[in-house]
Amino acid sequence: MSENNIKEGELAPDFDLPTDGEGRKKLSSLKGKNIVLYFYPKDDTPGCTQESKDFRDLLDCFEKNDTVILGLSKDSVKKHDKFKEKYDLPFNLLSDEECNVIKTYGSWVEKSMYGKKYMGIDRSTFLIDKNGVLSKIWRKVKVKGHAQEVLENIESN
Repeated sequence: MSENNIKEGELAPDFDLPTDGEGRKKLSSLKGKNIVLYFYPKDDTPGCTQESKDFRDLLDCFEKNDTVILGLSKDSVKKHDKFKEKYDLPFNLLSDEECNVIKTYGSWVEKSMYGKKYMGIDRSTFLIDKNGVLSKIWRKVKVKGHAQEVLENIESN
């Protein structure tokens, strides 16, 4: 049910989105750095909180590898501000309330809970290299150990 089927080795689709703290982030403005772009379903839920804290706790290691972390969900900037403050998250959280970027990256999918089908964000992570190319894509991410796995992938390249 995703709109786009982007693949490793392709240029990452550019975007310009509002962030926490009334900022904006344009992907193409980050060329020259590695970027971890992780899509998560909802601020302040157990899995999303743990995933964000795991990236936070490894931030020094990511920065040593010239890597920027960006979280993205369809939550509002206001919700992002609260989430970021509550867990002391030192990286930008992008707001895609219209789901345009989420759909472009193929992370808007049909989900099922208790037999009910609905559309939601597939927890997924995109590693974008310094030239703006998608070097690794993780879909249907399991939170435990994921941030470490992403870091190891960067360190091994």
